[in-house]
Amino acid sequence: MTITIIPPSVNNHYGLLEQQLALQELVRDFAQREIKPLAAEIDEKESYPSQTFKKMGELGLMGLPWPEEYGGGGADYLSYVIAIEEIAKVCGSTALSYAAHVSLGTAPIVLFGTPAQKQRWLPALCSGRSVGSWALTEPQAGSDAACLNTVALRDGNEYILSGVKQFITNPPFSEAVIVMAMTDRLKGNNGISSFIVPASSEGFAIGKHEKKLGMRGSPTCEIILRNVRVPADQRLGEENTGFKQAMKTLDGGRISIGALALGIAQGAFAEALAYANARSAFGRPIGKHQAIAHMLAEMSTQIHGARLMVYHAARLKDANLEHTLAGAQAKLFASEMAMKVTTDAVQVLGGYGYVRDFPVERMMRDAKLCEIGEGTSQIQRLVIARKIGL
Repeated sequence: MTITIIPPSVNNHYGLLEQQLALQELVRDFAQREIKPLAAEIDEKESYPSQTFKKMGELGLMGLPWPEEYGGGGADYLSYVIAIEEIAKVCGSTALSYAAHVSLGTAPIVLFGTPAQKQRWLPALCSGRSVGSWALTEPQAGSDAACLNTVALRDGNEYILSGVKQFITNPPFSEAVIVMAMTDRLKGNNGISSFIVPASSEGFAIGKHEKKLGMRGSPTCEIILRNVRVPADQRLGEENTGFKQAMKTLDGGRISIGALALGIAQGAFAEALAYANARSAFGRPIGKHQAIAHMLAEMSTQIHGARLMVYHAARLKDANLEHTLAGAQAKLFASEMAMKVTTDAVQVLGGYGYVRDFPVERMMRDAKLCEIGEGTSQIQRLVIARKIGL
């Protein structure tokens, strides 16, 4: 098949391929029809839109960047980034659960799983019958990902897992959760392993459901492991290679959070621009007043810059080139941009921006997560500093 590269034009400023533009249109239409009408409700009720994810599975989105032989879409990572962006424009919660499913809950099986593990777990994940979940963070181990208290003790052909995980996305709807645990504490970073743990396992329990500022339609929960027995063949990769797996997983995940932030910001900007053109004050639309016009100009510019960075990082990943630095930079810039843009969108709408009749207050609350999840802004600066030689 010949791939035609479309040169930049009025409708395609980012050099996207025909199939990427077609996907963008598909997801945008789906998001507007199926996701946007539910966004306020799932935020208000803190309810997970399970039927939405079933429909996303039917569209082929749940396994979009993964191999077709396991039910995936065989698309590139940039296509997946575009899908997140379009969903996030209308609903941060849905986009977050989707990104966590693909980048965290499914990617490690694709990257590090055996053929048998892939055959066992990927079809359900790629079809949307199950939603992926990845359990790294603990009450005392957030940014310090190597300081885990969850342990996995070898017992013959099994491991016995014990510990508590916190701030985990999607576990109530997951057939299995990927759990990071210490297999050799004396080795520190080099003593962590990862396991595919079926949610039906004896001793596995979902604990506290967090009450959050934003992303309220995406479940964030505690996971409790009480002497959970996991067959050794459910370990991902070699023993004690879990930390390296986590870092590689997060390299891709950060790009997806950048796309999430980008979409939220674009959605808020669109609302603010429409309001500025419709609302009049002092005899003309408020967007014609310099104070508001300059805010909107700055918002547009920052969104454009973030999109260039996020797309660039995704393209590096697609080319199998080093993308740790680009991903951290994109995530940092896009997440902080989204917080600024959504805050300014609330300001443009004034009193209406502060009430729930308009979506920008929800978008502002959702945007904050992007500065925290999958590595805080402070951790991104640390990663960047190390990569530039400091």
